[in-house]
Amino acid sequence: MLGWTDIHTHLNMLEEGPENGLQQALQNGVDRVITIGTHPDDLDVVYNLAKQYHPKVFCTLGIHPHDANLYTDEVEKKIISRLSSPEVVAVGEIGLDYYYKNSAIDIQKKVFKRQLEIAQEHKLPIEIHTRDAEEDTIEILKSVGPTWTGVLHCFTGTQFLADKALKLGLDISVSGVVTFKSADSLREVIKSVPLDRLHVETDAPFLAPVPMRGKKNQPAFVIHTATFLANLKGVELEVLKQQVHRNNLRTFPKLASVAIS
Repeated sequence: MLGWTDIHTHLNMLEEGPENGLQQALQNGVDRVITIGTHPDDLDVVYNLAKQYHPKVFCTLGIHPHDANLYTDEVEKKIISRLSSPEVVAVGEIGLDYYYKNSAIDIQKKVFKRQLEIAQEHKLPIEIHTRDAEEDTIEILKSVGPTWTGVLHCFTGTQFLADKALKLGLDISVSGVVTFKSADSLREVIKSVPLDRLHVETDAPFLAPVPMRGKKNQPAFVIHTATFLANLKGVELEVLKQQVHRNNLRTFPKLASVAIS
């Protein structure tokens, strides 16, 4: 029976540990997960987790905008050297974050652009983080390539961002934020996104969905976001599951190269 894929989680950050978190996910209808690289120190960790648990676990490799100031030639070489591996499905988590500005904006832009270039050179999709930086995110995407494959992960943006991203070829990934009481404007945007351009994720251990608010998030909780999303879109849960599965395989081709047993 077809299960769910959590396309954005941080197995190495889970409170219960990666193995327990993965087992709980598998027991709750999640076939596989994509664990995300964000920092120079976790590139080896997420890659090794994907190697160890493949094909239940895949990974992305990239440097988060918070840590753009840590991007070096050595880090870049490590990322590039592993992009051809079957476990590495995308370049990410990359992007811009002007809310925290943990790295200077000019450095964020430079590192984001460079990682986009790497994704294009290696014909890989991208997983993007963008917060309070919508116009610059779109501008940099346009400057590097006319079209893209990948997702805006944990989408919390405006209609402007959704429309521009979709036009560029990117999909929208929905996290537990869509279930929050304060997310009325986000829900209106998600209603406008075509079903064949949507994905679901947890971003665990962050942003646990209703009814799990107050707990540390985990990949097993993706079903709660998916159920909410199905109701929001007015479709049966199984219909959403089938469509999201097709979206995942289209967006991350390496997922389709290995059968789930």
